[in-house]
Amino acid sequence: MEEYKNIERSIIKKYRKEIWAKFIKAIKEYELICENDKIMVCISGGKDSFLLAKCIQELKRHGKIPFDAYYVVMNPGYTAENKNLILENAKKLNIKIEMFESDIFNIVYNLDNPCYLCARMRRGYLYSKACELGCNKIALGHHFDDVIETTLLSMFYGSEVKTMMPKLHSTNFEGLELIRPLYLIKEQDILSWVNFNNLKFLNCACKFTKECSNKEEVSKRIEMKNLIKNLRKINKNVDNNIFKALDNVNLNCVLGVKENGIYKSFKDNYDNN
Repeated sequence: MEEYKNIERSIIKKYRKEIWAKFIKAIKEYELICENDKIMVCISGGKDSFLLAKCIQELKRHGKIPFDAYYVVMNPGYTAENKNLILENAKKLNIKIEMFESDIFNIVYNLDNPCYLCARMRRGYLYSKACELGCNKIALGHHFDDVIETTLLSMFYGSEVKTMMPKLHSTNFEGLELIRPLYLIKEQDILSWVNFNNLKFLNCACKFTKECSNKEEVSKRIEMKNLIKNLRKINKNVDNNIFKALDNVNLNCVLGVKENGIYKSFKDNYDNN
């Protein structure tokens, strides 16, 4: 049996509970994929986006909902080594990718805060490419741990309770929607799948990772990862509880809420309650 078939089989069989079932649950629960959708699957070169591509591939092949999928890699200025690794993995995993070029790394290289602008430019290039392909949805590889870390970052450093949503309408590109099908899958299970299949993916393809190893955003996300890891030693379900809390907000017991940019205090309706 060819290697890619064994890798596909591992998703459906060995990791059915940890990966495939949670992937399908997210698709159904959050209504991420509908009939006749045209989805651009964004592959960065990391483990998450390649797993996403394989799951989408399997769903298209064996699912009951007809949809189209395009597997796209944006090259922001990868080194030759990183670019080759992406191409090799795409071939190994039997994913027919389209790689298009941009010059983002060179544009942001000398800026004081390259990460912020790089992220915004990447998103703009990807949305534009999706429009070019006639897609109505863009799929990204964010997973369960990304959701929890983002929530804690917002609380600790942004002074607000908000999280990474399973799907979003684009504010700048009408008719485009962003979806996150790996939303319920834990990173430890993705890592286990990678190791089981002896795969090697990019950890970070950033051109200036070595030069900017103490980048604030990266260091804070690592801080959250370590915090959650330590909290699990006290309560093994702490991440699940944080996630559930985001779906179980008691509005009678919060000081204030903000909707569409408008703040409402508990005092506004206090006497009426």
